[in-house]
Amino acid sequence: MAYVDGFILAVPDDKMEEYKESARLGEKVWKEYGALDYVECIADDVPYGEVTSFPRAVQAKEDETVIFSWAVYKSREHRDEVLKKVMADPRMKMDAAQMPFDGKRLIYGGFQPLLGL
Repeated sequence: MAYVDGFILAVPDDKMEEYKESARLGEKVWKEYGALDYVECIADDVPYGEVTSFPRAVQAKEDETVIFSWAVYKSREHRDEVLKKVMADPRMKMDAAQMPFDGKRLIYGGFQPLLGL
């Protein structure tokens, strides 16, 4: 059964081009190591909710844009194999100061599909 990793984060608007470059690299690396799909989406219609919302979840500031992304794998085991290789790849190494977003506000997790895939 397929498996999906999901990510939500906030990118400062003045670092969006830098983020796009890192997203393109992420897609290349994830797919190189076997991810079936890799998708990055820029928020377009995500209002700041009174109780919950994508912007609230990542504590997005006025000058930040929410990113919603996911990677698809054959299975949880396949995901664990791919992720291990991705994290060991030197192209993916960067410290917090180099990241074009605040990694402390990144939300991520693995999901078993209910429908689709």
